[in-house]
Amino acid sequence: MTDQVKERMREVKSILVSQPKPQDENSPYFKLAEKYNLKVDFRPFIQVDPVSIKEFRKQKIDILNHTAVIFTSRNAVDHFFSICQELKIEMPADMKYFCISEQTANYLQKYIIIRKRKIFTGHRTAEDLIEILKKHKNEKYLFPCSDIRKEDIPEFLNINGFKYSEAIIYRTVASDLSDLENVYYDILAFFSPSGINSLLVNFPDFKQNVTRIAAFGPTTAKAVRDAGLELDIEAPLPNAPSMTGAIELYIKKANGLK
Repeated sequence: MTDQVKERMREVKSILVSQPKPQDENSPYFKLAEKYNLKVDFRPFIQVDPVSIKEFRKQKIDILNHTAVIFTSRNAVDHFFSICQELKIEMPADMKYFCISEQTANYLQKYIIIRKRKIFTGHRTAEDLIEILKKHKNEKYLFPCSDIRKEDIPEFLNINGFKYSEAIIYRTVASDLSDLENVYYDILAFFSPSGINSLLVNFPDFKQNVTRIAAFGPTTAKAVRDAGLELDIEAPLPNAPSMTGAIELYIKKANGLK
């Protein structure tokens, strides 16, 4: 172990998670904090702002000229139906919905009667959803999304000649983190490239020093490295599929625990 690695591998006492505080009191983050006597705080590094109706209209998208809608998040569901409400559009009963997960599909009941609709659900990832889309090539898809989104689904639709429209219905922007300027944590946990971007937008002179950075997913890990930062904890791991699992493995090593 080099001196530089030893210097960074110091005891962990505090973690800042760049997401909203979990509502579930049984969250693994709370259990982690209790088990290792840690200070664990939560702060969203990004916020979601809706596009205006004027901006949406500039995209010249006719919602009702589609036979299916692809949803990859609850944010997409909320902002899509908000736009429909403002435009006084009622979704037809035969509209099909393709959702990335069961959680997203269940969330639809906030806006429609699920049992009367055709809903197709992936397990959790875009790859799962793509497998379902392959069986429904004749639909005309609408993909409501953020101005910052992954390429996988649009790339698949393009390569395979699907008919679809992409509608930007909300924007992902950096939160104001100025109150954290002189606050320090042993670990910062990130879940998207947007979170890394927010860190650098808020603190362009950010010096990592001995702050450890945890990243979930390959695109987040790449964003950390592209920013010239040291990535200390990368999740998921074969023996730790969650962020909390990967952080726990690191804490055991850094804090000298078995």
